Amino acid sequence: MTFSATPPDLRAIQGFIFDVDGVLTDGTLLALNSGEQARAFHIRDGYAVRHALAKGYRVAVISGREEEGVRKRLESLDVRDIFLGVDDKMKIFNTYINTYRLDPSRIAYMGDDVPDLEVMRRCAIAACPADAAADVRAISNYTAALPGGHGAVRELIEAVLKAQNTW
Repeated sequence: MTFSATPPDLRAIQGFIFDVDGVLTDGTLLALNSGEQARAFHIRDGYAVRHALAKGYRVAVISGREEEGVRKRLESLDVRDIFLGVDDKMKIFNTYINTYRLDPSRIAYMGDDVPDLEVMRRCAIAACPADAAADVRAISNYTAALPGGHGAVRELIEAVLKAQNTW
């Protein structure tokens, strides 16, 4: 992992928000004959998400794409705040933090591309996988050593929970 010149305070984080494609997956879409578009999720990312939830952290997912397989995978990890098919991530983010009375200065958001930039700028930790788009890497104050879909989510969650002695 790399931090910006001023590392974020990992001890203040109470919740995580993740994009799907390019973050929880490597961004590859397999176009199946059925018309479905399959993705691969990393098992260690899944473990870290479940562990964070079990320790009382909030976890949400905001994605521009709507796929039932993605929803089922997230539900199997006990994620309840799942927002798929989102055109305006900032609008969903604002609704989410207002609904649960969350402080954006206590949220880590991991994104990988331009649609994530606006929300990333509002959170305490603007995180990205190692292979994120250049515009996203430029504003991130936490860049994972690993690429999206290959443990970047686990890396962020583990760093935060270790900083708080909850890993």
